Amino acid sequence: MRFFRPGAACVLTCLLVGGAVLPAHAQEQMAVGASDQDHALLERVEHHLDGISLLKARFRQIAPDGKQTTGTAWIDRANRRMRFQYDPPSPLLLVANHDQVVFNDSQLDQTTTMPMDKTPLGLLLRPHLQLSGDVTVTGLSRDSNMLNVTVVRTESPGDGSLTLVFRNNPLLLRGWIIQDAQQQVTRVELLDVTTGGAPPADSLFNTDLPEH
Repeated sequence: MRFFRPGAACVLTCLLVGGAVLPAHAQEQMAVGASDQDHALLERVEHHLDGISLLKARFRQIAPDGKQTTGTAWIDRANRRMRFQYDPPSPLLLVANHDQVVFNDSQLDQTTTMPMDKTPLGLLLRPHLQLSGDVTVTGLSRDSNMLNVTVVRTESPGDGSLTLVFRNNPLLLRGWIIQDAQQQVTRVELLDVTTGGAPPADSLFNTDLPEH
């Protein structure tokens, strides 16, 4: 596993999904290093993610401006596709499929398309996310209840970072924090998570959204 070794002053601040900061007395923060304990934690994360091929959940999202929205998420990691259906009155829809991420705002009559591999979402949708090679771990933080792992693409860290947020003991994916290339931070919390079952209809992941 590849690690980025920050200076002593660079300590990862662990943000819980929802924007709360772990109290200093309740958390153990680790400068990222190649200790046996770090390796064991990351192998545990890889094993947990490998066990998630299909996931459906309610979600709560906090945008960079602090606005909160809710909706339903379908994540099909086996086929590298995702749908974020936002609840009304939100005009937003996000669909990832065919190596693209498509974001539609019906209120603005605007659709934006980006290559999946240019966004942190591309890492999340890998059927087998290995925390090594072309992925570099830049942050690792935990307390008795939570475990956060921050990763970037090794060759293009400027594209943004993805922080996976887990509940600890037992390990369960609870959400993620995305920091994009413009340093804008979006937090997503997963609620009422179910995994497995029959794959959703292909139409759910249709990226042929109206262009304006």
